[in-house]
Amino acid sequence: MNLLLINGPNLNLLGKREPEVYGHETLADIEASLVQHAHAKGASLQCFQSNAEHALIDCVHEHMNKVDGVVINPGAYTHTSIALRDAFLGTKIPFIEVHLSNIHARETFRHTSYLSDIANGLIVGLGTLGYALAIDALIASQTK
Repeated sequence: MNLLLINGPNLNLLGKREPEVYGHETLADIEASLVQHAHAKGASLQCFQSNAEHALIDCVHEHMNKVDGVVINPGAYTHTSIALRDAFLGTKIPFIEVHLSNIHARETFRHTSYLSDIANGLIVGLGTLGYALAIDALIASQTK
């Protein structure tokens, strides 16, 4: 099984940005751990991060028919990007939306997601564990 992890804007600052909200692990640390986690479950995991909306959309397009599922933390694009939503609708790649913090316990504008209603699942507020759970869920959905 081939999986893709996509992280959106400002997630490259993990470990530095608001550690009281996002923790102290860097994105590189998280990605390395998740690649190992996926491998232990018999899957491969590619990782991608960008602060640019078009790059995230291009990444989704490029992986159509190449991956079995996507774990995505769209960052702030969760609340603004109809284009990212349309990329998933157009490619029909199954995906799980993940947020390190509980977006529903934060500012009101963070409560709306343009992706949640078309996602296979949504995991919020569990920190980096949420990524591993999403990987496990995508693997389990393919083995049914």
